[in-house]
Amino acid sequence: MLDKEQAKKRYEELKKQTKYYSKMYYEEDNPVISDFEYDMLMMEVKSIEKLYPDLITKDSMTQHVGGSVKEGFKKVEHKIPLLSMQDIFDMNEIVDFVQKITKRAEEEKIENKNFVVETKIDGLTADLEYKNGLFVRGSTRGNGFVGEDVTENLKTIKNIPQKLSEKIDIEVRGEVFISKSDFEKMNQEREENEEELFANARNAAAGSLRQLDSNITKSRPLDIYVYNVQAISGKEFTSHYEELLYLEKLGFNVNPVKIFCKNQDDIKNAIEKIGNDREKLTFGIDGAVIKVDDLHFREILGNTAKNPRWQIAYKYPPERKETKLLDIVCNVGRTGVITPLAILNPVEVAGSTISKTTLHNEDFIKSKDLMIGDTVVIQKQGDVIPEIVDVIKSKRDGTEKSFEMPKVCPICGAPAVREEGEAAIRCTGIECPAKLYRNLVHFVSRGAMNIDGLGESIIDQLMDKGLIKNIADIYDLKYDDIAALKKNGKKFAENLINAIENSKNNELDRLITALGIRHVGAKAARTLAKKFKNLDNLMNANFETLSSINDIGPIMANSIIEFFNQDQTKDLIKRLKKSGVNMEEKTLNDSDNRLEGLTFVLTGSLENYTRDEASNIIEKFGGKVSGSVSKKTNYLLAGEEAGSKLTKAQNLGIQIISEEDFKNMIN
Repeated sequence: MLDKEQAKKRYEELKKQTKYYSKMYYEEDNPVISDFEYDMLMMEVKSIEKLYPDLITKDSMTQHVGGSVKEGFKKVEHKIPLLSMQDIFDMNEIVDFVQKITKRAEEEKIENKNFVVETKIDGLTADLEYKNGLFVRGSTRGNGFVGEDVTENLKTIKNIPQKLSEKIDIEVRGEVFISKSDFEKMNQEREENEEELFANARNAAAGSLRQLDSNITKSRPLDIYVYNVQAISGKEFTSHYEELLYLEKLGFNVNPVKIFCKNQDDIKNAIEKIGNDREKLTFGIDGAVIKVDDLHFREILGNTAKNPRWQIAYKYPPERKETKLLDIVCNVGRTGVITPLAILNPVEVAGSTISKTTLHNEDFIKSKDLMIGDTVVIQKQGDVIPEIVDVIKSKRDGTEKSFEMPKVCPICGAPAVREEGEAAIRCTGIECPAKLYRNLVHFVSRGAMNIDGLGESIIDQLMDKGLIKNIADIYDLKYDDIAALKKNGKKFAENLINAIENSKNNELDRLITALGIRHVGAKAARTLAKKFKNLDNLMNANFETLSSINDIGPIMANSIIEFFNQDQTKDLIKRLKKSGVNMEEKTLNDSDNRLEGLTFVLTGSLENYTRDEASNIIEKFGGKVSGSVSKKTNYLLAGEEAGSKLTKAQNLGIQIISEEDFKNMIN
């Protein structure tokens, strides 16, 4: 046991740690440790506070709810505080809780001594307010007393009813979440798009709901389960279970797991059942909640500064299993990232059989000191993602083999490189079959070659039929092949053939953009087109020339040289030339700088331009494009569904122009 001085020193350390971890979890939606690790730290805090109550200070995480109001959102004061729950990790603590509640119920002569056990959904708390049956406002929990107004974001969630089945004033509490399958799909798409993966479904949901731009929220697969009536007018209930049934009748998506319990044994059985079934649930949970059913009794029991006394949350420990790492193989993603994959001796973890899991990258393997043949410990993170959390080095017998990432792509044989400052190793081949679909989608996109009609589904069909095996095959497509893709495909084929033919006359900067050279975006492509005048000159440029150009620099220069040195690239360029694709700089006019010195910000959806296209035009005429509104902004080009940038521009008195105004400026 720690003496008081030791306890005080450790307590101060723990307060700093838990405050930081809580901020990253609740406010930044970016956890840096697992829920279990944080829970263990909080248990240590509570044990010190129990031993030495005089050490307790207001800044301890046991004294308030985690979270604050994010800048940019209106504040909402909760009439009824949205408090958190006390967590427990031992069945004996459940017994203590039930016995205390039952004893108090007998003292207060409460007839309804029942409980309701529900799943503790792993998401973000939301408060929904309805007037006369219509949804009028929604907010986050925040610090429990003041939250964020996220009404517009909540309106994008399809399972939040905008109108109830009865004209009633009611305020309810629920949990916004992302289902397991949707979370896996989101992370898969982010990986393909070279975006940082979400750590877990809870933080993905929280980050999605707390977006200043509701269009981003709308694009995320958010869902909600409602589980409590905060306030209601014109109706009275005696039990929580009765409330839940009424919420379903109103049209709310109510927590599907709600088990009515009469005694301690019922509660234990309910918790065990939820634990056994958690793998079958479509949504992630991080525990089971035990609630007093009698609403009048809840009022008698009241709250502490942080937690209601009438409910408690049992947290399930993460299940870990040992198994053998049989092999490490490498997959190549659509972006060319080469990802190592652990092949495991199949093992049952948290209700599912795990036979493989990602090893992320070279640094992860080195940090764990992983070797093929090792005995490893597997854990399912957030009930969804299996991961290797430890290596049992004491079980090594000398037969283990070290692993090195490949120097060439395992699919196409092109060099595999790892750039300075990056963890990923990438295939550099433009003809790599693993990258073909993504390369095609980029090549034909509006910001690149702009081949209208050649969308993702058509590319899929053409690839399935073996009609496209290379980017250059686009220019060999035949009318009959395209017409056969649709029931009445003649007109479609005619339009697509014309679009493909027209793309041959694109400006050089569009072709450079379309090639997808790493680090080279539309702006750099325009710079390169202006400088080198044709593609051959660019292909033959040396490092010194490239790196000396403004906006290019050494990293981009290396990437350009590496790209054009590839045999696959040379083969593609040769075929594109043969097809008649323009390789010369044609129309850029250095003398027309009518927008010089002007800074534009773009927001919303434009009807006739993509953002890249509008940005290209502005920069061609000497203007600048910024991603954020400030006092230095001259014009805000606002399209449909303009977001927070429009409000900020209005507040700063910045001139707002429509798409029609923009056309007049450039014509």
